[in-house]
Amino acid sequence: MIIAKRPAPLDPARIAAVRRPFDEADMFPPQVFHDAALFAWESEEIFRHEWRCVGRDEETPNVGSYRLLEFAGEQVIISRGEDMQLHAFINACRHRGATLIEGPADGRSDCGEAKKIVCPYHAWVYGPDGKLQKAKHTEDLKRFNPGDYDLVPLRCETWQGFVFLTLDTDAEPLLTYLDDLVDVFSRFNFAPLRRAKREVYEVAANWKILVENYSECYHCPGVHPQLNALTPYDLGEDIPARGWWKGGWQPLVGEALTMGLDKGSHERPWLHGMTETDAKRIQYFAVWPNLLLSLHPDYLMVHMIEPLGPGQSRVVCDWYLHPDTMKRPDYDFSDAHGFWDMTNRQDWHVCELQQRGTASQQLPPGRYTELEASVQAFDLMVADRYAADGVRTARGWAAGLAPGDMEGIDFSDRQAARAAIAAKLAAAELP
Repeated sequence: MIIAKRPAPLDPARIAAVRRPFDEADMFPPQVFHDAALFAWESEEIFRHEWRCVGRDEETPNVGSYRLLEFAGEQVIISRGEDMQLHAFINACRHRGATLIEGPADGRSDCGEAKKIVCPYHAWVYGPDGKLQKAKHTEDLKRFNPGDYDLVPLRCETWQGFVFLTLDTDAEPLLTYLDDLVDVFSRFNFAPLRRAKREVYEVAANWKILVENYSECYHCPGVHPQLNALTPYDLGEDIPARGWWKGGWQPLVGEALTMGLDKGSHERPWLHGMTETDAKRIQYFAVWPNLLLSLHPDYLMVHMIEPLGPGQSRVVCDWYLHPDTMKRPDYDFSDAHGFWDMTNRQDWHVCELQQRGTASQQLPPGRYTELEASVQAFDLMVADRYAADGVRTARGWAAGLAPGDMEGIDFSDRQAARAAIAAKLAAAELP
């Protein structure tokens, strides 16, 4: 567990109120979505130290393939080395610090291929692994060892085809960090999947508001009537998690086979590893701090949330399928893309409304409803980081949505499913 060097600049009593048992806990005060000092603390203590997803392995397929990105305020190169491994390093020459590869800020692309990285200023030469290969007129220098002047490296590791970075040289290995999430996804193989569509959204809301929104369907009947018709808001379960993630699933009801515009019908094959049980569910996972994985029977939807400021976020939403599916003559993904693009925009609207409303200095913290235990599960991860005391707070469960509450329920008829759940819970309360 990563422990911040200092607690967050927030009243400890407010943090403690979130860490109470689920049915007693308060939500965070509105200031956590607006305070510049708190966002600066998050930028330093969370975004620079945690493992965070930055894309996919296939985006740099060849030796010398590279991507440019900003990560926690640093300009970064991710490049494929001669060893076919990914390497990440700061985009600055070790001579006098000039930017090595120009990107979008200079009217250039954010990706390309370079077997050698040559500084545009004094022509120091580096390999795609960041190793210094040539520095003219340094041969006679004392105390100059070329191996000491490789590009500044970053930790870069992969899981299921996803690429993660951290600036913390002491961070535990990625798979250790992900903990039991690795086992949860072990029957699937996401590495061969390829992107079918991408949407990039600029959202005027704090990053935590977006993850909280993703963590509940309490808002679905009014905000997402199309979604609620396929996966009713009050059906589903949370998934027990030991690591820094939270998850849950909702059942597809009636004849729905996936989430799509045409009542959830489609002709696409299941993803590798899907079971009969999986194929009747949509599974949602929030991986700390800001990666969202939505697993459908036939595709994987991924949201990467980039915090830009206390009240501004960029959300990159990608949809992944097996490449064989996209080669089929009858391939058409417009139903799923159209459905989720609509749903995303519905979410961003209400998230922006929350951001605007919470700007009030008169507004006290709210309370979690019985359908928002999963929201508190995310907030507890935030609160534990804020507290910087090394304590991992155990999450609570809402009656009817706890692990096992839905076991054995037939969801083909939603009203019958609700009645069966109510009878099961009533029987459990009998002496």
